[in-house]
Amino acid sequence: MAEGIMKKFYGTDTYVQSVGVMNDLEIDGFSIAVCQEIGVELSRHRSRSFDEMEQWGDDLSSFDLIIALSPASQRRALELTRFFHLDVEYWPIMDPTGLGETRETKLNAYRQTRDQIAEQLIARWGTPQGD
Repeated sequence: MAEGIMKKFYGTDTYVQSVGVMNDLEIDGFSIAVCQEIGVELSRHRSRSFDEMEQWGDDLSSFDLIIALSPASQRRALELTRFFHLDVEYWPIMDPTGLGETRETKLNAYRQTRDQIAEQLIARWGTPQGD
């Protein structure tokens, strides 16, 4: 969600790469649904792990900033970047997976997460382009 929202808000002038601790290539359907509500298309998006990113040739030292959205990703990012001059920020974003029992309550949890990400992006980089 964060990569898609970032690109929607601020364009593609900044290189953004979504990376997680786990190798979850398929994007959660609830993430796709709640992002479509704000005009962010995720259905073809694929996430990858830190290890895959390195295997595919992305050098962590070429990035300026890593924003971790979970304690596990923060630990992994700090571990991987200890030899690079690279900032790691932690944003405590709610993990909506497993929350809610009905489709609507699950969607509401994902909406909360989406909105938390949007708020953090705006706090960090200001008003989105075109708004």
